[in-house]
Amino acid sequence: MDLEAFELVFLRRPASAPDYPEAELDRIQREHLAYHARLRESGQVVTNGPVVGPPDPSLRGLTFYRTGSLEESRRLAEDDPAVRAGRLAVEIMTWYCPPATMSRPGRAVTLD
Repeated sequence: MDLEAFELVFLRRPASAPDYPEAELDRIQREHLAYHARLRESGQVVTNGPVVGPPDPSLRGLTFYRTGSLEESRRLAEDDPAVRAGRLAVEIMTWYCPPATMSRPGRAVTLD
């Protein structure tokens, strides 16, 4: 069976995440979103986004990297401003799927 491989990163909120003033949290979030937009534009990230209602409330989002290397994906994930600020932590693994699965559109939604 032919499959495609991606590096999947779970973004989790650590139990010991530092508290920041609201303005600092807003800045970290803006930088986090901009960082991921640049990774998508460069082709290193296929897609990413938040999760809603996970069974484990520490799970905040997923990122699908296309670097061909767990080490390179870890380096990129750990350079995320929210990870550097201690607001998120990463778990990384290889994920396999049928070819072209990641090219099909999902259901359109708008988050507030």
